[in-house]
Amino acid sequence: MILQYNNRMEKTKTLKVRVKDKHANQLNLMARSVSFVWNYINDLSSRSIKEKQKFLSAYDLQNYTKGASKPLGLNSATVQMIGAEYATRRKQFKKAKLNWRKSKGSRRSLGWIPVRHDCISYKNGQVYHNKLFFSLWDSYGLSKYKFRSGSFNEDSRGRWYFNVVVSYTPEQSVGSKAVGIDLGCKETATDSNGYKLAGREYRKLEEKLGKSQRANKKKEVKNIHAKIKNRRKDALHKYTNTLVRNNAAIFVGNVSSQKLVKTKMAKSVLDAGWGQLKNMLDYKCDHAGVYFEEVNESYTTQTCSSCGALPLERPKGIAGLGIREWTCSECGVAHDRDINAALNILALGHGRLAGGITHHNLSGLVA
Repeated sequence: MILQYNNRMEKTKTLKVRVKDKHANQLNLMARSVSFVWNYINDLSSRSIKEKQKFLSAYDLQNYTKGASKPLGLNSATVQMIGAEYATRRKQFKKAKLNWRKSKGSRRSLGWIPVRHDCISYKNGQVYHNKLFFSLWDSYGLSKYKFRSGSFNEDSRGRWYFNVVVSYTPEQSVGSKAVGIDLGCKETATDSNGYKLAGREYRKLEEKLGKSQRANKKKEVKNIHAKIKNRRKDALHKYTNTLVRNNAAIFVGNVSSQKLVKTKMAKSVLDAGWGQLKNMLDYKCDHAGVYFEEVNESYTTQTCSSCGALPLERPKGIAGLGIREWTCSECGVAHDRDINAALNILALGHGRLAGGITHHNLSGLVA
């Protein structure tokens, strides 16, 4: 099967680049000023609603913060963007008053400094903003991108990153195959080609994390959590990149992590990162011209992918979760539980395509 997908439109993506630690003090000062502006706007907006029954727009807030940028050590565009962000979030959460940004204490807000595209420039490994140069570990080659909006952001370990939205023209996938993916807890994902993504990054470091928590080593605990997150993200990026590069259509089971986190399987479900995997596949397929679809995975584990039967000896229910291999009593074919499910998901995906699914980017299907 070959999917012809023609789309060379310009796309956007966000690049996250580490800022060198020597700039942390300067960025912390600017972040405190951002929090001051946010809290001022929060109080002003709340009083306006309470006393005048008027919701202040982003434009209204600009009038109240005009001239504040210089004494606060911020760029004027940054102050405007804080007001715009506040108005957007107030409308999104439908609240008259949002949470305060805290600069001290155990629950302090992580640093955030928004920047506008015309107030940042890049040259020789440094970003110029607010009359200051910030050195970066540039792993992307930022000089070849056109900057749009961006921000400086702090993580839980006090490290700073420059996040910038850039325009680019994505490369189209040259793959001509299709693949089905079964999501699970023992392995994060198993595809119809037989490859299994191990996952379980939290489980690998759970014992070490527990010792650090009991010893009250807060810094070490944060480092371990960061390592788990980074390992999971790296593995998912590598896996999804390979899938998108080698296939023209990708189908995944519609298992819901939001429902399963309410069960006893919550820790394993969250460790697997199904939502993150689906999100990556969604935007990467869109950019690379690959067809992506979630299909109903009901009975895909129990159905024989060879003959299509539902044999009596199939793995069923909670009790059947421990059965990793089984043999179909109808045709005698031996199955790996997860690979069998992935093959059935692929078959369902083929059926949906054959049924004439419309997609705004899908220009043709050649069998």
